[in-house]
Amino acid sequence: MPTLTRAATAAVIALSLSLPLALAGPSAASGSAAPSSARPPATAVVGAADARAEGPAELPRPTGPLPVGRSVLHLVDRSRPDPWVPTADGRELMVTLHYPARRPAAGPAAPYATTPETRALLEGYGLGDAVPAADLSATRTWAGTDVRPAPGRYPLVVLSPGFTASRYTLTALAEDLAARGYVVASVDHAYESLGIETPDGRLLTCAACGPVSEGQVPEGVITAGRARDVSYVLDRLTGNRPAWKYAGTIDRRRIGMAGHSIGGASAATAMLADGRVRAGVNMDGAFHDTLPEEGLGGRPFMLLGTDDEMHRPGGLDHTWDAAWQRFGGWKRWLTLADSDHFTFTDAAVFLDHFGVPRAPLPGDRALALTRAYVAAFFDRHLKGAARPLLDGPSAADPEVLFHNP
Repeated sequence: MPTLTRAATAAVIALSLSLPLALAGPSAASGSAAPSSARPPATAVVGAADARAEGPAELPRPTGPLPVGRSVLHLVDRSRPDPWVPTADGRELMVTLHYPARRPAAGPAAPYATTPETRALLEGYGLGDAVPAADLSATRTWAGTDVRPAPGRYPLVVLSPGFTASRYTLTALAEDLAARGYVVASVDHAYESLGIETPDGRLLTCAACGPVSEGQVPEGVITAGRARDVSYVLDRLTGNRPAWKYAGTIDRRRIGMAGHSIGGASAATAMLADGRVRAGVNMDGAFHDTLPEEGLGGRPFMLLGTDDEMHRPGGLDHTWDAAWQRFGGWKRWLTLADSDHFTFTDAAVFLDHFGVPRAPLPGDRALALTRAYVAAFFDRHLKGAARPLLDGPSAADPEVLFHNP
């Protein structure tokens, strides 16, 4: 059965920027490069899997009690140029909103992604022979398109994907949070993914990939830009003239952010830049900004990563140890046994479905743990709910390891 090379795995985990360039288990994280290195990731070469399911995958059903709705916004911040394409008409953002719905949708579930988007992702990682783009774009979701929201006001959680990935790779987490009583804004940052399709049919490809992989631009440019993106999204969702017709369901006093890879690192940067973001989660991303001595001003933060040479305390990614020492408020450092860099995304499910080798932790279990611990974090810090799940190790979740270095 095909897999990727150790060199490809080490490169992408060292960069801590992207979705699966490397489809290997946790032992592949033993590369010696520092996480801030700018070596370009090796190209993934994956052939057809020996055994794979036919047809689209299905995301796990949300665990919360509420039906889920989904809306998509195309936002353009014309107050600043795009950092990667200065000739563009401002900074374009695609935002998917998942939210508690009044009742389940009567029609088909909302689409997962467009086929041009999934084709760009798969071809970019050499997965085109292993995963049909049309099948991936047809992945079964659990949200209804533009259905009426449930009555009430709900906390807002912003999600940011890994570098080169797209917002749809966090759909399973977004749907689950919405079903538990959150509005979730998943953001695609223009020219930082392998392919984002706009409503007028343009496919925005990764203009940032070359400069970043060649070391011409430090990764901190990405996190700083994403922090500005998040502030703009918050302005458009909670300001006086909101861009979303159901924006009245958002409680602007309760806002958090989570992200995968550099999207997770950007959560801390966004918190430093914008006091509206009250709590943050970094899923397996190296930090590219040094926290000030006062940390995040007492606001809570959770690290959720792979239990390997990178993200155990004292591991190769020294940025986690440095950030941990400066988190001044409530904090947790959790790792998942038998996981890999993309355990925390939908890739864990669809790679299993299509028979592509990855970490030993099954995709459904990986997403169940990610959903449970991320939701418990935001329940505790945005809703004020007691969540003993975060108090220490649980016999029910032996894969989850608590650290307090």
